[in-house]
This record gives sequence, C-alpha cells and structure tokens, in this order.
Amino acid sequence: QVQLVESGGGLVQPGGSLRLSCVASGTIYNIYNMGWYRQAPGKQRAMVATVTSSGNINYADSVKGRFTISNDNAKNTVYLQMNSLKPDDTAVYYCNAYHGLTISRARTYWGQGTQVTVSS
Repeated sequence: QVQLVESGGGLVQPGGSLRLSCVASGTIYNIYNMGWYRQAPGKQRAMVATVTSSGNINYADSVKGRFTISNDNAKNTVYLQMNSLKPDDTAVYYCNAYHGLTISRARTYWGQGTQVTVSS
C-alpha cells in the first residue's frame, strides 16, 4: 500500500507563489509517474501537471509558463512550483501516483488534497 501526503497549500494573493510537495511512503515498488490534479468547487477534477519517472512532463494549457513540476525519484517526491497565481487557480490540489510491482499491475493512488486559495 502506498500513501501520498501533500503539503504547501495556503492562502496567497494574486500574482504570488506557492510550492506544493507530495511524498509517497509505504511499500514502494515502482512509481511510473506522479502528478498534480485540482478540483475547484462545482467542477470536475482536472490534470494540472504530470511527470514520468523518466522525466517526461505534461502541463495543462492553463498553467503553462506559470507552474513547474519536478520530481526526486530517490525521495519518491513530486513538487509543484506555482508562480503568477490567479484567482482561477483556487482549488483543492491532489497528488497522484501510478505505482505497482510491474506496470501491468500498477494502479493509481491519490493524496488527501491540499487547499490553495488565491485571493486579495
């Protein structure tokens, strides 16, 4: 079993920055990719950014140029540096990991979420 714990959320003014962290713990075999998703009130959960264990990165169009995802495979950790934050970025941010003994037996794990509020 794998547990994901996020940290770093909070209240920030428009134009500000936050850095989210997510650490995977438990019985770790292979983490094939990790990522960040967010869910705003009344909206579906949506992908923000993902990174594979080999370093391939994908961003949602709405955050390109403002957010940066990075990972530390040795620490089973993924980060999300969020700059130039906008009120529309307000949401609960969830960490996600695709993990398993082999890729054919991998499954998705979710963290409990961390609130990010962008407001003046």
